[in-house]
Amino acid sequence: MPRSNRPRRSATVRDEHVPLRSASFTRSEVAADGEWLVRSLSASGSGRSYRCPGCDQEIPAAVPHLVAWPAGEDGSVDERRHWHSPCWAARSRRAPGGRRR
Repeated sequence: MPRSNRPRRSATVRDEHVPLRSASFTRSEVAADGEWLVRSLSASGSGRSYRCPGCDQEIPAAVPHLVAWPAGEDGSVDERRHWHSPCWAARSRRAPGGRRR
């Protein structure tokens, strides 16, 4: 078998976390529930499943969605939440977990 000349990267380099505020594709949104930083993820950008806080349904891996976290100094990686795009847009009209107000 021929030798590969590609450099090998360790898993820690490949999976290294990108700081939340440094990404150029992050936008700021202000609503009644505060100021949020929002990042859209493409289907190829998500490799695992998440639970949407708006509808309490699973967001399967490889499905486009968005990530939102508080914009203030208190916003951290621990406060990131993955949302279906329609659930994020309708969050002011819905209670958490998909229950109507």
